[in-house]
Amino acid sequence: MKLILTQAVDGLGVPGDVVEVKDGYGRNFLQPRGLAVAWTTGGEKQATQIRRAQKSREIRGIEHAKEVKAALEAANVVLKSHAGDNGKLFGSVTANDVVLAVKAAGGPALDKRAITLPGHIKMVGKHKVGVRLHPAVEASFAIEVVAG
Repeated sequence: MKLILTQAVDGLGVPGDVVEVKDGYGRNFLQPRGLAVAWTTGGEKQATQIRRAQKSREIRGIEHAKEVKAALEAANVVLKSHAGDNGKLFGSVTANDVVLAVKAAGGPALDKRAITLPGHIKMVGKHKVGVRLHPAVEASFAIEVVAG
């Protein structure tokens, strides 16, 4: 089965790649999760659009990734969340919340799928968050969750 990837799949490819997979894997795993769409002649046009959009968000190289890493580690990221009197959050912090907090702090635009949280963040305080900027560069930075 020929598919066009819409998201990165480990061991298979990046968004916009045209891949050949077994029918069951494509039909039962990739397509229902929105990781891939069926390949058609019109789909090839969609693949080029996906690649173009990915390239605009992508970190341009290892040097750029190291610059972004330095900027993230120096940034003071504060995330406001609703919390009770004892400091326990109503809900938990998500990767999307971290991306929005980094952007609000003047940091770079990050992909929420590249964020790695240290489990569920359900308390106010400082927490370490990781992000994969490039296959060879990972950054770790602190976020401060405050009641707001």
